[in-house]
Amino acid sequence: MIKQKDYILKIVPKYAVLPLIFSFVLNMVIYAGTMVLCADFYHHDFTTAFDRAVPLIPEFTSIYLICYVFWIANYIMIAGIGKEHMYRFLTGDYISRIVCGLFFVFLPTTLVRPEITGNGLWEQILKLVYTVDQSANLFPSIHCLVSWFCYVGIRKQKQIPAWYQRFSLVFAILVCISTQVTKQHYIIDVFGGILLAEICWQIGQRTEWYQSVEKFFDRIIRLFSSRDRGKAGHGGLSEVKE
Repeated sequence: MIKQKDYILKIVPKYAVLPLIFSFVLNMVIYAGTMVLCADFYHHDFTTAFDRAVPLIPEFTSIYLICYVFWIANYIMIAGIGKEHMYRFLTGDYISRIVCGLFFVFLPTTLVRPEITGNGLWEQILKLVYTVDQSANLFPSIHCLVSWFCYVGIRKQKQIPAWYQRFSLVFAILVCISTQVTKQHYIIDVFGGILLAEICWQIGQRTEWYQSVEKFFDRIIRLFSSRDRGKAGHGGLSEVKE
């Protein structure tokens, strides 16, 4: 167990473990929680002529799903840039999820997905996505939001190679495209996700709110650390007595 913990800390800075876990938990609570809460609410359909004209391309389901690996990698990378940078970033990240939750509750959305008639690999995978992921909580698109955060979090950061910054921008755009050609979102969801990410990123950068977030997690980390030290001290005394 100790070796596994040391290995994790080589990849993820120790100060980042709890805040990153909280980001994941908050995302799941907001998305899944509002899905259950608003199940019986009236859901709006904002499909436009543009949305109807966009073709269905099941192969883009690969981008839609691979992006989860992209999110994990970039969030860890962003955390490694520095503690202040991470907390500024995560402050915007947390705020964006709260805003998403408000939209999901007060402006529930849905769309009518197309019938998939093909029997190819990606058609079958997309059918599975449709089965697992309900057509709700569309605006703003969390897929687009998080992918854009993955880009802005490393944008203009000297520690991150320029080629990877460019790759992150291109991949974030591909994720946005994937939400359209898999018919998981309207076009307005894309712009809503990107705009919300940019606004919340600026809030994190231009305010000192991150300090309150940092203090909150520092208290929790100190609490757990003191408990661990207490257990270790107790164990040491037991060994002496034996």
